[in-house]
Amino acid sequence: MNSIVNSLTREARRLRGSPWDLAMLTWVPLLAVALMWWVFSAGLPRHLPVGVMDADQSSLSRQLVRMLDATPGLQVTQHYANNAEAERALRSVQVYAVITVPRDFARTVKEGRAAQVTLLHNAQLGTHSGVLQRDVRAVVGTLSAGIEMAARNKRGESAQAVHTSMEPIHTQMVALFNVSSNYEQFLGAALIPALLHILAMTAGAWAVGRELRDRTVGEWLGAGGLLNVAGALVGKLALPWASLTLVGLLALVGITWGRGWHPPGNLGWVAAALALLMAVSLMAGAALAGLTRSLRTALSGTGFFAAPAFAFSGVAFPLAGMPGSARAWAEAMPYTHYIRLQIEQLQMGAPLATSVSTMVALLVATGVLWGVGSAALHLASRKPATWGGR
Repeated sequence: MNSIVNSLTREARRLRGSPWDLAMLTWVPLLAVALMWWVFSAGLPRHLPVGVMDADQSSLSRQLVRMLDATPGLQVTQHYANNAEAERALRSVQVYAVITVPRDFARTVKEGRAAQVTLLHNAQLGTHSGVLQRDVRAVVGTLSAGIEMAARNKRGESAQAVHTSMEPIHTQMVALFNVSSNYEQFLGAALIPALLHILAMTAGAWAVGRELRDRTVGEWLGAGGLLNVAGALVGKLALPWASLTLVGLLALVGITWGRGWHPPGNLGWVAAALALLMAVSLMAGAALAGLTRSLRTALSGTGFFAAPAFAFSGVAFPLAGMPGSARAWAEAMPYTHYIRLQIEQLQMGAPLATSVSTMVALLVATGVLWGVGSAALHLASRKPATWGGR
């Protein structure tokens, strides 16, 4: 217990004397989380700028353009006279898509033949492209259905008969979770803990690595045994853990209750898992520093392990679609397991029993990394010649 208190007190003095180190544990993470939340605060992408190249200039084509502009996800901002102008606008990202209406569009429809509207879009921008395709399909489908229904009504068919004949087989799609497709609840809530995971792992590597770099390991650990080293490590990481966990909890409450979102699952369970994620991240960074005995190598390792954690988590790209080796790497990442628990509770309202194994795994990982880091530092404390590495 004395080693924990002494190390905690020593770390508090060091942070008071190092404003930038203190900032990296307090207002910098808070600012980063606030910026992340601000990016996704709109919830849904709206009014994406698109251009129109209307070669027909008929009342029907103008009606199509008005319907496109009225769609919440789109905003018609430019009209182009030729393909060259449209191509330049797409390449310079003045607009995200161009809808082209061919010449004789209205006449083709009146003659009962199929007319074609073309959507030119950049599929590299996946989110933009998905929203544009969905809304353009909806508008064109609505206009097409309206024209067909009006024609059949004129031929004497009842509205009910027209509806049945146009869609004899109906597909019912039911969104079970995240019904509104809110990006703040889905993507923003997942990216914030990923950012804190990186910051926590970096903080653990920096806190221990700078002791090795500055050759102050002996002053920090003293002459005690392995238990003394383990206690000193807990004391050193206690303040970073408390600070980053507090930032994470504020973000969690802000993005849920603060935004009027009351998740169906247990928010307290997610908060406990987030605290464990911060603990395992700090211990992982500290263990890297202890094993490598180099601040530079530990920080490089932190970037290697923590930075791609979100990409391998299964949120952006499904785990089932990854090769076996990539999936094995993903399963070794603590963030993968945390975000699975968060989705289970915040989005799906799963029973707590479903997430117990994840909590146990995070707790065990924290303990194992604590033991590894303590053992590595205990060995390092006996070899002063290895201190001072950059």
